[in-house]
Amino acid sequence: MRSVFTLAATAMVVIALASGAFAAEFTKGTVKKVDAKAKKVTLIHEELKSLEMPAMTMVFRVKDDAMLEKLKEGASIEFVAERVEGKLTVTEIK
Repeated sequence: MRSVFTLAATAMVVIALASGAFAAEFTKGTVKKVDAKAKKVTLIHEELKSLEMPAMTMVFRVKDDAMLEKLKEGASIEFVAERVEGKLTVTEIK
């Protein structure tokens, strides 16, 4: 009986991961530069735990152009960064 429960619990975790059901971890940062033409933003950010990256200043791609309109130099933001096709990309902003 225990192995059936363990198998069911494991299946639920796999389904949740595949569907993106776990909440993304937001990181605090400050917008240093916005390059709308290149679809990139430079952020001074805290540690990116999900990417095992220390706090630093770096350039990210943005998931979509609409995000660029929300970003102003000097603004404090919270964001999610992920590797998308091998490139560090901001996928969410709040």
